[in-house]
Amino acid sequence: MPKSRLSVAPAVIKPTPEFRLAEPIQAISPYQAVSSLDEIQARPGLPAYKLDWNESTVPPSPKVAEAIRAFLDQAQHLNWYPVLNSANLAARLEAFYGVGRDRVLVTNGSDDALSTICTTYLNPEDPVLVISPTYQHFLVFAQSRGAQIIHHYAPDPFDKDIPGVLDALARAQPRLCYLVNPNNPTGVHYTPSEVARLLAAAPSTLFIVDEAYSEFAGITAIGLVEAYRNIIVTRTFSKAYGLAGLRVGYALARAEIIEDLKRVFNPKSVNVLAQLGAIAALDDQVHLRWFLDEVERSKRHIAAWCEVEGVPCQLTPANYVMLRFEQAPWVVRRLREEGIYVRDRSQMEQLQGYVRFSVGTLEQTKAVLLRLSAILRDFAALNHTGAARQ
Repeated sequence: MPKSRLSVAPAVIKPTPEFRLAEPIQAISPYQAVSSLDEIQARPGLPAYKLDWNESTVPPSPKVAEAIRAFLDQAQHLNWYPVLNSANLAARLEAFYGVGRDRVLVTNGSDDALSTICTTYLNPEDPVLVISPTYQHFLVFAQSRGAQIIHHYAPDPFDKDIPGVLDALARAQPRLCYLVNPNNPTGVHYTPSEVARLLAAAPSTLFIVDEAYSEFAGITAIGLVEAYRNIIVTRTFSKAYGLAGLRVGYALARAEIIEDLKRVFNPKSVNVLAQLGAIAALDDQVHLRWFLDEVERSKRHIAAWCEVEGVPCQLTPANYVMLRFEQAPWVVRRLREEGIYVRDRSQMEQLQGYVRFSVGTLEQTKAVLLRLSAILRDFAALNHTGAARQ
């Protein structure tokens, strides 16, 4: 039997085409997301306290796993696309907040909402006012559209500055204004009446009020959506509800804004397990309240500890605190060696020496502070020799 012969055409070497970045992207540096996951997984024998990304320190409501398990056991329709526009979850959110059915857009995390807003409304050179220092990833979304970022820094980063913001709005006439409320990482929190004052002062500016941590604060600007046409409130299930791994967020705004966002939004971007998990989490307010109470107890304990230890401390209405250390990088490195992962914010403007600690249960907090106390004793002993400054 004759052997088959494979005819191979001579190789033609073609030059690699030059793919040029879009002009707005050329000036952007990648968002520096520093994750501790690899180090945690590399040291399985060391108890880890992951306090660097403001995630919940406990698993979500048991009802989340039950809902997902029931779906996988009974339906197993992972071969189908999810409910479009997450209409199932949107209906629950509409009932939960008492808003109209056309006021909610469920997104793949609140980052997806922020990105969609920038894609929908920003043109190159549009001014965007950012109340800073704040969440950095929003800057990437705005800069990718070629927008001009204008930072407003209050004289005190841990205090609100309404007169300064009003002045910045009047001078910049921004297309968008980004206000994280309560702010990450400083915890500055504007009341709904204060937000309304800003909305009224700049009716041609669309305000993004990022409420990623609003459940902890217990105050929201959602009630302003009906009264003002220039506000979008974004929220997430990643923080208080503990669903960071599922990526579910949402935006609330007037119907015409939601329709605008749907022009570019992918209606199947939130996966079916995320939809089911978020519904189950929203339905278990008892579990949510338990965790919120634990965080409040922990923050009171941290405040008392800081007073005794003489550590400058900035409490926040959210699930994180800011502690200031003379040698913040050294303290962060020593904490990491002990399996405690926090976020050094020293490089941010106005925040020299500050380290952000996510706050969990009281039991977790006591364990973290016990190790931190030992580290500070080591620092005091080494400080005379200069070793801690290396």
